[in-house]
Amino acid sequence: MSSKDKNLSKVNIDKKTSVAGYRFGIVRSEWNDEITASLMKSCRETLIKHKASEDDIYTIDVPGSFELPLGARMLLGKHKLDAVICLGCVIKGETKHDEYINGAVARGIMSLNVGSGKPVIFGVLTPNDMQQAIDRSGGKYGNKGAEAAYTAIKMAILGKDIKESDKSIGF
Repeated sequence: MSSKDKNLSKVNIDKKTSVAGYRFGIVRSEWNDEITASLMKSCRETLIKHKASEDDIYTIDVPGSFELPLGARMLLGKHKLDAVICLGCVIKGETKHDEYINGAVARGIMSLNVGSGKPVIFGVLTPNDMQQAIDRSGGKYGNKGAEAAYTAIKMAILGKDIKESDKSIGF
């Protein structure tokens, strides 16, 4: 379902869900700063609303979206995190530059997910124009920064639940 049909920022998560004691990383691209700053603000607010401590949220900025996977890897290497959220915005231009960047970022983030065993969340907007970016970073389609935070919350909780219930069966 496209975001034209639904404000996806209204995620189905219990308002009482607490991530107190969980540790999160957020990597934000500085490119399209006004958009990514809004994504970051909403992302942090969502984590804090669900009881994440300010002291348990580690953030870094990287120059552009292409650098998000390496930034996430750096945070994972420095801190014991339950999830990392990558926030960026690559607006389609006159060339295929956006396709190359978005593909590389998606592959890099997926590789980190599988290789690290930690959730690394793809919170990168891939709009056709600036208006679409605005609409998805606090405009009429909500804020994808909040959605990325909700995804991180769900995956971090899932990761702890599975780890705590892990019983060896020979694998």
